[in-house]
Amino acid sequence: MPNENFTRTISVSASVDKAYWALTQGMHKWWTTPDRPMVRTGDRSKFTFPPGRSFWTFEAVALEPGKLVEMRCVEALHLHEGQPADIEQEWLDTRVRWDIKSCEEGAEITLEHIGLVPDLLCHGICSAGWDMFFTNSLKQFLDTGTGHPHPSTQKEAQAG
Repeated sequence: MPNENFTRTISVSASVDKAYWALTQGMHKWWTTPDRPMVRTGDRSKFTFPPGRSFWTFEAVALEPGKLVEMRCVEALHLHEGQPADIEQEWLDTRVRWDIKSCEEGAEITLEHIGLVPDLLCHGICSAGWDMFFTNSLKQFLDTGTGHPHPSTQKEAQAG
């Protein structure tokens, strides 16, 4: 049976250390602003998407500098107009894993959202979101220094 988890890989010109920083402490530069960075295993960060209603809280389950960031969704409230209420908790207990490795040009990062599978109501919405934020915004941030986080967090990203 093929792996149905959402998976993407990007190559960036930044170092593995810069990639690790972006995935633990610099998410405001390319995704959205969490309430706190992830520094140690067990840390929890809440990612709210303005206007402040939809959110996901993740717990760091594996942090290996320059190599791996893995977090598990421990709270979820995904509100999406026109979707059934079942969508609200679909990320609960899913895991987001970033594998980082050095390559000739800089770093290669593979994102696997374990549990984000085609059967979920949010699959199309969330896949498009990861493509926008991971494949485009994170890559651009690590290649140029400027990403495209959620529009309401861009001022914070530019300031921080």
